[in-house]
Amino acid sequence: MSLAAKRVVLACFCAGVFAAIGCAGSPTNASTAVSSLAPTTFGAIALSASPRSGELHVTKDCSSYTGQPGDVCTIKTSNVEAIEAGSTVTYAHGADFSTLTLDSDVVLDSPKPGNNSAFGHCRLNLGTGAGLCTFSGGTGTFTHFQASAQVSQPDRQTPIYAWDGTYSFSPRD
Repeated sequence: MSLAAKRVVLACFCAGVFAAIGCAGSPTNASTAVSSLAPTTFGAIALSASPRSGELHVTKDCSSYTGQPGDVCTIKTSNVEAIEAGSTVTYAHGADFSTLTLDSDVVLDSPKPGNNSAFGHCRLNLGTGAGLCTFSGGTGTFTHFQASAQVSQPDRQTPIYAWDGTYSFSPRD
């Protein structure tokens, strides 16, 4: 839901509360009127602003990745609207080729204008192409983003990797 739509819903809710209070006639009736209004009006707001979550399925092309700090992979496909094709994953640390592992903080950046970044960490066995990436928070469209994804390399002959797991965009309690 867009920010403008959220503001309209909130304004309607506030107008309903003020109308209920104004029509109630006494403080006792006002509190009854507001509490009876809350399950319907506020429930609609809560439902429309409920956390977005679900399964995560992403493929990324790492043909330009050489194992150096700052190397980038590019998102090719995603079932999550915020992680669109063309997004990049930048690795803060280099791979350890003596142990065939990658253990690095990562930043997922959207190609959209603005500061839209998710922050995470990936651990990967370079020998098998298997690993785990987790994300916790971000900026812009990735505010309150959480994800955990198993990493795989379906075709060991290509630099295409898959992330399969779960995601959510809900604030932390």
